[in-house]
Amino acid sequence: MRIIAGTARSLPLKTPEGMDTRPTTDKIKETLFNVMQAEVPGSYFLDLFAGSGQIGLEALSRGASYCVFVENSRRAAKCIEENIAFTKFEHESKLLVSDVITALHTLEGRYTFDLIFMDPPYRQGYEADVLAFLSRSSLVKPDAQVIVEAALDADFSYLDGLGFEVIKRKEYKTSMHVFLRKSR
Repeated sequence: MRIIAGTARSLPLKTPEGMDTRPTTDKIKETLFNVMQAEVPGSYFLDLFAGSGQIGLEALSRGASYCVFVENSRRAAKCIEENIAFTKFEHESKLLVSDVITALHTLEGRYTFDLIFMDPPYRQGYEADVLAFLSRSSLVKPDAQVIVEAALDADFSYLDGLGFEVIKRKEYKTSMHVFLRKSR
């Protein structure tokens, strides 16, 4: 696993050992950033369920101004810390070792984000809880994109009730990225 483009291009990243995280493949990561490439430079980026931190670090390498990483696993958080130090993004990032909902409460009133990426464990319902929180939160800028990585069979039929609309859906073999915006 490596940074694909930008100032930290080709730098290798560590991944947490074990099966607790599912690192996004370089091909899927490249597709993801091709879709949102215009929004990344200068953005405030929030990487939820961050794992190794590779998505947020890719955003920083491609010109995001700042990234907040949220990860509950101490082992994964240590990996994120090492990756942040190795890529030299210490001044452009913050790591919160916490469950996501607690972290969102902590961030409320302190930050607003242009891009919010989440890759929660599949089929656990975490994305619905996070989107419910974000739907009433000041963390989401008016034109912000929220990107959810989920299993192909994930049900997002509840989005209208939360005030989100799907602007794009990109499917892969076993997963998908769903790009959302708050409805106007």
